[in-house]
Amino acid sequence: MSALSGVTVRDLAIHVNGVLVVSDLHVGRGAASNVELPVGEGDDMVERFDALCAEFEPEEVVIAGDLLHSFESVPGPVRETLAGLNEAARNVGARIVVTPGNHDTLLEAVWSGPTEAEYRIGDTVICHGHVEPQSDAERYIVGHDHPTIEIEGRRRPCLLTGDGVYRGGNLVMLPSFNKLVQGVCINEMSAGDFMSPLVTDADALAPTVRDSDAGETLSFPPLGEFRHRL
Repeated sequence: MSALSGVTVRDLAIHVNGVLVVSDLHVGRGAASNVELPVGEGDDMVERFDALCAEFEPEEVVIAGDLLHSFESVPGPVRETLAGLNEAARNVGARIVVTPGNHDTLLEAVWSGPTEAEYRIGDTVICHGHVEPQSDAERYIVGHDHPTIEIEGRRRPCLLTGDGVYRGGNLVMLPSFNKLVQGVCINEMSAGDFMSPLVTDADALAPTVRDSDAGETLSFPPLGEFRHRL
Protein backbone atom coordinates (compact mmCIF):
# COMPACT_ATOMS: atom_id res chain seq x y z
CA MET A 1 0.00 0.00 0.00
CA SER A 2 1.33 3.43 -0.94
CA ALA A 3 0.63 6.52 1.16
CA LEU A 4 -2.11 7.70 -1.21
CA SER A 5 -3.57 4.29 -1.98
CA GLY A 6 -7.37 4.60 -2.06
CA VAL A 7 -7.17 8.30 -1.17
CA THR A 8 -9.18 11.00 -2.95
CA VAL A 9 -8.06 14.59 -2.36
CA ARG A 10 -10.66 17.35 -2.31
CA ASP A 11 -10.40 20.93 -1.05
CA LEU A 12 -8.11 20.63 2.02
CA ALA A 13 -9.37 17.18 2.96
CA ILE A 14 -9.14 13.54 1.92
CA HIS A 15 -11.60 10.69 1.55
CA VAL A 16 -10.40 7.15 2.23
CA ASN A 17 -12.33 3.90 2.72
CA GLY A 18 -15.66 5.64 3.24
CA VAL A 19 -14.21 8.11 5.74
CA LEU A 20 -13.77 11.86 5.23
CA VAL A 21 -10.71 13.20 7.05
CA VAL A 22 -10.04 16.87 7.84
CA SER A 23 -7.52 18.37 10.20
CA ASP A 24 -6.70 21.54 12.09
CA LEU A 25 -9.99 23.38 11.74
CA HIS A 26 -8.90 25.79 14.50
CA VAL A 27 -12.48 26.96 14.95
CA GLY A 28 -12.35 30.30 16.71
CA ARG A 29 -9.18 31.41 14.96
CA GLY A 30 -11.08 34.33 13.42
CA ALA A 31 -11.89 35.73 16.84
CA ALA A 32 -8.17 35.93 17.53
CA SER A 33 -7.48 37.95 14.38
CA ASN A 34 -8.10 41.52 13.36
CA VAL A 35 -10.06 40.40 10.29
CA GLU A 36 -13.67 41.51 10.61
CA LEU A 37 -15.10 38.83 8.31
CA PRO A 38 -12.40 36.17 8.06
CA VAL A 39 -12.57 33.92 5.01
CA GLY A 40 -12.10 30.26 5.89
CA GLU A 41 -14.09 30.14 9.08
CA GLY A 42 -17.74 30.25 10.10
CA ASP A 43 -20.17 29.96 7.20
CA ASP A 44 -17.37 29.46 4.68
CA MET A 45 -15.95 26.49 6.58
CA VAL A 46 -19.37 24.94 7.10
CA GLU A 47 -20.28 25.35 3.42
CA ARG A 48 -17.05 23.69 2.27
CA PHE A 49 -17.51 20.88 4.80
CA ASP A 50 -21.12 20.43 3.72
CA ALA A 51 -20.03 20.19 0.06
CA LEU A 52 -17.53 17.46 0.93
CA CYS A 53 -20.14 15.51 2.88
CA ALA A 54 -22.60 15.84 0.00
CA GLU A 55 -20.02 14.64 -2.55
CA PHE A 56 -18.71 11.63 -0.66
CA GLU A 57 -21.60 10.75 1.67
CA PRO A 58 -19.06 9.31 4.14
CA GLU A 59 -19.94 6.80 6.79
CA GLU A 60 -17.79 8.74 9.23
CA VAL A 61 -15.89 11.99 9.43
CA VAL A 62 -12.65 12.07 11.41
CA ILE A 63 -11.22 15.40 12.53
CA ALA A 64 -7.51 14.79 13.02
CA GLY A 65 -7.01 17.21 15.87
CA ASP A 66 -7.10 20.89 16.68
CA LEU A 67 -10.82 21.28 16.14
CA LEU A 68 -10.54 24.35 18.37
CA HIS A 69 -8.05 27.21 18.31
CA SER A 70 -7.99 28.94 21.69
CA PHE A 71 -6.43 27.42 24.80
CA GLU A 72 -8.14 29.91 27.13
CA SER A 73 -11.73 30.54 26.10
CA VAL A 74 -14.44 29.50 23.63
CA PRO A 75 -15.54 32.49 21.51
CA GLY A 76 -19.27 32.75 20.86
CA PRO A 77 -19.23 31.86 17.13
CA VAL A 78 -17.48 28.54 17.85
CA ARG A 79 -20.66 26.78 18.98
CA GLU A 80 -22.52 27.97 15.88
CA THR A 81 -19.79 26.68 13.58
CA LEU A 82 -19.67 23.32 15.36
CA ALA A 83 -23.45 23.04 15.08
CA GLY A 84 -23.19 23.64 11.33
CA LEU A 85 -20.51 20.96 10.96
CA ASN A 86 -22.61 18.49 12.92
CA GLU A 87 -25.68 19.22 10.81
CA ALA A 88 -23.76 18.73 7.57
CA ALA A 89 -22.54 15.32 8.73
CA ARG A 90 -25.94 14.35 10.09
CA ASN A 91 -27.58 15.19 6.74
CA VAL A 92 -25.64 12.34 5.08
CA GLY A 93 -25.90 9.95 8.03
CA ALA A 94 -22.29 10.32 9.12
CA ARG A 95 -20.95 10.65 12.62
CA ILE A 96 -18.00 12.89 13.51
CA VAL A 97 -15.09 11.51 15.54
CA VAL A 98 -12.43 13.85 16.93
CA THR A 99 -8.85 12.78 17.63
CA PRO A 100 -7.89 15.65 19.96
CA GLY A 101 -4.86 17.79 19.23
CA ASN A 102 -2.70 20.01 21.38
CA HIS A 103 -5.09 22.97 20.92
CA ASP A 104 -8.13 21.00 22.09
CA THR A 105 -7.75 21.64 25.82
CA LEU A 106 -11.31 23.05 26.03
CA LEU A 107 -12.87 20.41 23.79
CA GLU A 108 -15.11 18.94 26.51
CA ALA A 109 -16.77 22.33 26.97
CA VAL A 110 -18.22 22.32 23.44
CA TRP A 111 -18.00 18.75 22.13
CA SER A 112 -20.13 15.85 23.34
CA GLY A 113 -19.44 13.54 20.41
CA PRO A 114 -16.99 10.65 20.29
CA THR A 115 -13.25 11.21 20.70
CA GLU A 116 -10.37 8.82 20.16
CA ALA A 117 -6.68 9.47 20.75
CA GLU A 118 -6.03 7.33 17.66
CA TYR A 119 -8.67 6.20 15.21
CA ARG A 120 -8.11 3.10 13.11
CA ILE A 121 -9.56 2.39 9.66
CA GLY A 122 -8.25 -1.04 8.69
CA ASP A 123 -4.48 -0.67 8.29
CA THR A 124 -4.62 3.12 8.67
CA VAL A 125 -4.36 5.07 11.94
CA ILE A 126 -5.53 8.69 12.15
CA CYS A 127 -4.29 11.00 14.91
CA HIS A 128 -3.26 14.61 15.29
CA GLY A 129 0.46 13.94 15.09
CA HIS A 130 1.71 16.15 17.94
CA VAL A 131 2.85 13.03 19.82
CA GLU A 132 3.90 9.65 18.53
CA PRO A 133 1.04 7.17 18.13
CA GLN A 134 0.84 4.08 20.29
CA SER A 135 -0.56 1.91 17.50
CA ASP A 136 1.39 0.26 14.71
CA ALA A 137 -0.08 0.75 11.24
CA GLU A 138 0.71 0.51 7.55
CA ARG A 139 -0.33 4.15 7.14
CA TYR A 140 -0.58 7.13 9.48
CA ILE A 141 -2.73 10.18 8.67
CA VAL A 142 -1.90 13.28 10.72
CA GLY A 143 -2.10 17.06 10.75
CA HIS A 144 -0.44 19.46 13.21
CA ASP A 145 2.17 21.25 11.06
CA HIS A 146 -0.17 22.94 8.51
CA PRO A 147 2.09 22.37 5.48
CA THR A 148 2.12 24.80 2.55
CA ILE A 149 4.41 25.00 -0.46
CA GLU A 150 5.55 28.07 -2.39
CA ILE A 151 5.49 27.65 -6.16
CA GLU A 152 6.30 30.58 -8.46
CA GLY A 153 5.86 33.02 -5.59
CA ARG A 154 2.46 31.69 -4.50
CA ARG A 155 1.92 29.70 -1.33
CA ARG A 156 -0.53 26.82 -1.49
CA PRO A 157 -1.69 24.41 1.23
CA CYS A 158 -0.44 20.92 0.49
CA LEU A 159 -0.47 17.35 1.68
CA LEU A 160 2.85 15.71 2.43
CA THR A 161 3.14 11.99 1.77
CA GLY A 162 5.86 9.39 2.08
CA ASP A 163 6.09 5.63 1.76
CA GLY A 164 7.72 3.75 4.63
CA VAL A 165 8.94 6.94 6.29
CA TYR A 166 7.65 6.40 9.84
CA ARG A 167 8.33 3.14 11.68
CA GLY A 168 8.17 1.41 8.31
CA GLY A 169 4.67 2.78 7.68
CA ASN A 170 3.45 5.34 5.19
CA LEU A 171 2.65 8.91 6.20
CA VAL A 172 0.04 11.43 5.03
CA MET A 173 0.17 14.90 6.60
CA LEU A 174 -2.87 17.10 5.94
CA PRO A 175 -2.96 20.89 5.67
CA SER A 176 -5.21 22.98 7.89
CA PHE A 177 -8.83 22.98 6.77
CA ASN A 178 -9.12 26.59 7.98
CA LYS A 179 -8.19 28.98 5.17
CA LEU A 180 -7.37 31.63 7.76
CA VAL A 181 -4.42 29.56 9.03
CA GLN A 182 -1.36 30.67 7.09
CA GLY A 183 0.58 27.45 7.58
CA VAL A 184 4.31 26.82 7.36
CA CYS A 185 6.23 26.89 4.08
CA ILE A 186 7.93 23.51 3.71
CA ASN A 187 10.21 24.42 0.76
CA GLU A 188 13.42 24.53 2.81
CA MET A 189 12.34 22.67 5.94
CA SER A 190 14.33 19.77 7.34
CA ALA A 191 12.90 17.09 9.63
CA GLY A 192 14.00 19.06 12.70
CA ASP A 193 11.94 22.05 11.58
CA PHE A 194 8.67 20.09 11.77
CA MET A 195 6.76 19.96 15.04
CA SER A 196 5.40 16.47 14.46
CA PRO A 197 7.67 13.66 15.67
CA LEU A 198 6.33 11.50 12.83
CA VAL A 199 8.46 13.47 10.35
CA THR A 200 11.89 11.85 10.41
CA ASP A 201 13.07 12.59 6.86
CA ALA A 202 11.66 15.69 5.18
CA ASP A 203 13.46 14.96 1.91
CA ALA A 204 11.40 11.76 1.53
CA LEU A 205 8.07 13.62 1.69
CA ALA A 206 6.26 14.47 -1.55
CA PRO A 207 3.89 17.47 -1.77
CA THR A 208 0.41 17.09 -3.23
CA VAL A 209 -1.63 20.19 -4.08
CA ARG A 210 -5.33 20.30 -4.87
CA ASP A 211 -6.14 22.93 -7.49
CA SER A 212 -9.85 23.38 -6.85
CA ASP A 213 -10.24 25.96 -9.62
CA ALA A 214 -8.91 23.55 -12.24
CA GLY A 215 -10.39 20.48 -10.57
CA GLU A 216 -6.97 18.82 -10.52
CA THR A 217 -4.78 17.16 -7.93
CA LEU A 218 -1.11 17.91 -8.59
CA SER A 219 1.51 15.49 -7.27
CA PHE A 220 5.18 16.45 -7.03
CA PRO A 221 8.37 14.45 -6.42
CA PRO A 222 9.81 14.11 -2.90
CA LEU A 223 11.33 17.32 -1.56
CA GLY A 224 14.85 15.92 -1.77
CA GLU A 225 14.46 15.71 -5.57
CA PHE A 226 12.32 18.80 -5.99
CA ARG A 227 13.70 21.61 -3.81
CA HIS A 228 16.09 22.96 -6.45
CA ARG A 229 13.17 23.59 -8.83
CA LEU A 230 11.21 25.73 -6.40
